[in-house]
Amino acid sequence: MIVLEKRPQPSRVWAYATPLVAVLATMIAGGLLFAALGKNPVEAIRIIFYDPLFGEFAYLDRPQLLVKGAPLVLIAIGLSLGFKAGIWNIGAEGQYIIGALTGAGIGLAFYPVDAWYVFPLMVIGGAFGGWVWAMIPGLLKVRFGTNEILVSLMLVYVAEQLLASMSLGLLKNPEGRGFPGSRNFSDFPGASSWISQDAGMHWGVVAAFIAVIFAYILLNRHMLGFHIRLTGEAPRAARFAGVNPSRLILFCLGASGALAGLAGLFEVSGPAGQVSIDFGAGYGFTAIIVAFLGRLHPVGILLAGGLMALTYIGGEAAQMGMGLPAAAIQVFQGMLLFFLLAFDILTNYRVRFSARKAA
Repeated sequence: MIVLEKRPQPSRVWAYATPLVAVLATMIAGGLLFAALGKNPVEAIRIIFYDPLFGEFAYLDRPQLLVKGAPLVLIAIGLSLGFKAGIWNIGAEGQYIIGALTGAGIGLAFYPVDAWYVFPLMVIGGAFGGWVWAMIPGLLKVRFGTNEILVSLMLVYVAEQLLASMSLGLLKNPEGRGFPGSRNFSDFPGASSWISQDAGMHWGVVAAFIAVIFAYILLNRHMLGFHIRLTGEAPRAARFAGVNPSRLILFCLGASGALAGLAGLFEVSGPAGQVSIDFGAGYGFTAIIVAFLGRLHPVGILLAGGLMALTYIGGEAAQMGMGLPAAAIQVFQGMLLFFLLAFDILTNYRVRFSARKAA
């Protein structure tokens, strides 16, 4: 009989080993999935994990790893602050979309002005839009005790409808011959100063690295970071220490919303290039996997964001080169979170095998 026995103290070995074991288990299970689809599992795993880094066209894929990973890291850093405090923002996808809409709206309002202040205003607008959208579940939780998980998640669908409405209405390109979507930001005057088409780099990559540094300092060198960790680990002790739960809820949700909004703005002004109906790429949901895969640690999130970006780039290559369906790649990515949560139980419990007792 298999018995889970509570450990006296969480295992530090398993805490660090769990992400590695989860990745290995994902490769094995993913290989079995690809084999069931009639594809060569070894070749599929090689295309996903090896070719973007060391393959024939790796010099083109490596910059794209930064571009794909930047929004994931930005959003995951914000989510990790709340998750550490037991505040569950599941609606980062909606905040990502609203940040893109507000930031893009500011840029489109200034078109065709070529001035240095346009892009900074877009950045501020993107962060503000995400912050406002995250404040809705935050204020409802503080004032009425609502569940932030449900409210933030339901707001994702509202944001998606707003995106469709804006793409077909207010932000629609007047010179687009009736097609939905806004003007392309790469055609804006002065756009070359904040979009680098050659290297694939943009300011979102820089913002992601800055967010990692600031989150590390906040969590390890600032009293607010101590309050965040204390609230998540010992809520009663946090109350005795004078932590204001309402302020902490608003800060964590606001910070995660602002960072998600920034990710949306950098994505719409860079890789995506325009506001469109299908702009939402699921980054807000994927960032949840990144946050937990990185153990809610800023440096771990940076590495996990790179790994998840690798599955995006390699997954697209596998779809084109091997004919794998997109759904199979999405299942493969979801396996990461599944196995991470499954093996994470070994951090706090050990497995014991004992003989079944007679009735």
